[in-house]
Amino acid sequence: MNLVIRKREESLGWGVLVVYLGALALAFCVCALLLKMSGKPGFGGLAILFRGAFGQTYALLDGLVKAIPIFLCALGVALSFRMQVWNIGAEGQFALGAVGATWAALTFPGLPGVALMPLMLLCAMLAGAAWGAIPAALRLRLGVSEVISSLMLNYIGILLLEYLVFGVWKDPASFGFPMTAEFASGGQIARILPGVLGKLHWGLLACPVAGVAYWVLLSRTRLGFEIAAAGEGERVARYAQLPYGFLVFFVMGLGGALSGLAGSIETSATLGRLQPTIMVGYGYTAIVVAWLARLRPWAIAFTAYLLAAFRVGGEVMQLELQVPAAFGPIMEGAILLCVLAGQFFLTYSVSLRPSPKAARPAPPANDANDAAKGARS
Repeated sequence: MNLVIRKREESLGWGVLVVYLGALALAFCVCALLLKMSGKPGFGGLAILFRGAFGQTYALLDGLVKAIPIFLCALGVALSFRMQVWNIGAEGQFALGAVGATWAALTFPGLPGVALMPLMLLCAMLAGAAWGAIPAALRLRLGVSEVISSLMLNYIGILLLEYLVFGVWKDPASFGFPMTAEFASGGQIARILPGVLGKLHWGLLACPVAGVAYWVLLSRTRLGFEIAAAGEGERVARYAQLPYGFLVFFVMGLGGALSGLAGSIETSATLGRLQPTIMVGYGYTAIVVAWLARLRPWAIAFTAYLLAAFRVGGEVMQLELQVPAAFGPIMEGAILLCVLAGQFFLTYSVSLRPSPKAARPAPPANDANDAAKGARS
């Protein structure tokens, strides 16, 4: 039997859903096996995970709150991925956005909320955009891979945030804890109906606005067409006389601005001040979300909420089963690998075919001559 692999000429239709569900089921089976190997109940642990993620109203809302920064960061990296520019620096851009918003809140605490909040968001987006433009400049001017430079800038951004919080911005009244002074009321994003919807805040509105803007940019503008065309490769873009350098700066800068916006919302709405605990890996999770969603904004929204809910369920599982905190990233990685492997079957068809029968070899020349002589005699 021979294994035959061919590229599909038509979409699988409903088979796409089957492939994705199968990939998720395989990922959860892997996670259950890991739990079992560590002495915990395998599928019982996953039941605790799902109950903690979707079993209560508070858990659903907490997942929605965590999905806000993940969604915004995922949109930012998806924009650059559309152009095959690999922005791995959402975590650092998120940190710089938090720093930019905090600078505005601490420098102008007397401004009214209608002026202070837009200023905080603007400073956060500018800081994130500037941080995202550094890898773009290194790639275009020096030929440095943006994968390496953006990844390394994550650590610099996080350390810069910690330097400020442990140093010049540290609140003298914090009893030694690393945190800034609490923002003025005008610098804190308000909750939606406090007491009813828990931690859900008005920063949620940034998600549909950013999602619609992302869709309009890519599908309804000339700039979006140029980004898609440049995604075919740098040589193609330059042959078509597209402003490739400008497009690289644009996607990296706008992606950084979206991640910076996520950082400012998280700082203002969730904590009301800047603390190192704000860095929980939302930028790295966003990369996973963007790939799982295949860079589509509506799929990004669903996937961001799904992984955010799993974060909430993972916290419950840590408390009940005492599993390591690293289990959450392990589960995200298993889901990503299984889904990416499943996408192979969306592109190619695999079939088994019987091996062709081997042709009967011709007799050697001497044997053939002897046979001919025997026939004549």
